[in-house]
Amino acid sequence: MSITTTNLTRVAGLSAVAAGLLFIGVQINHPQLDAEFATTTEYTVRQSLKVLMAVLSLAGITGMYLRQVKEAGLLGLIGYLVFGTGYLIMTSVEMIGAVVFSTLSHTAPGYVNDVFAVFTGGQASGDIGLMQVLNLASAATFLGGGLLFGIALFRAKVLARWAAVLLAAGSVATLAIPLLPQLNQRLFAIPTGVAMVGLGYSLWRDQRAGASRSLPQNASRPLNPAGAK
Repeated sequence: MSITTTNLTRVAGLSAVAAGLLFIGVQINHPQLDAEFATTTEYTVRQSLKVLMAVLSLAGITGMYLRQVKEAGLLGLIGYLVFGTGYLIMTSVEMIGAVVFSTLSHTAPGYVNDVFAVFTGGQASGDIGLMQVLNLASAATFLGGGLLFGIALFRAKVLARWAAVLLAAGSVATLAIPLLPQLNQRLFAIPTGVAMVGLGYSLWRDQRAGASRSLPQNASRPLNPAGAK
């Protein structure tokens, strides 16, 4: 495969699709986060998939933004930067979880449980230090960026607008988690995951259609030997 803008954008679309599916998949039958679970192989696998999901998501939204720089305008730029920052922080958090917390669970299980409690919307019984700041930064950039980027994509009218609405709505809906403790908070990941799949497929299809339109009109015509000179 030659490296062209079209091919890179199509790869970004497929990355977004894969990220959305992973975002939904890692939530299925997810055990409760605690120090004991952090010592298991399943935890390491799930954390690794979350890191991959965050990286693929960043590649996906980059392709989405670059496809519609002019149409998205200033709101699109702000939304992309904030949302991209959210995914960068998420990558860091999930990497810390995979590498650091799996080890700390043996020596400082109380601290690990406190961090997990805060990151899942609960309260810590002790001081978790700068992880509290990282949690707030992650929530603010991911939710705020998802809302702004979704609105910008909807206004740009380039990719699937229903998926852009779902991305924005899914980000806002996450704020209702503390108000609905009876619901599994992991269900709130489904709208964002479906939105990423929809936007990624729309980006891939858009580039595929564009590549087809750019083919020379006479490319499929048979050569006329009689007309050759």
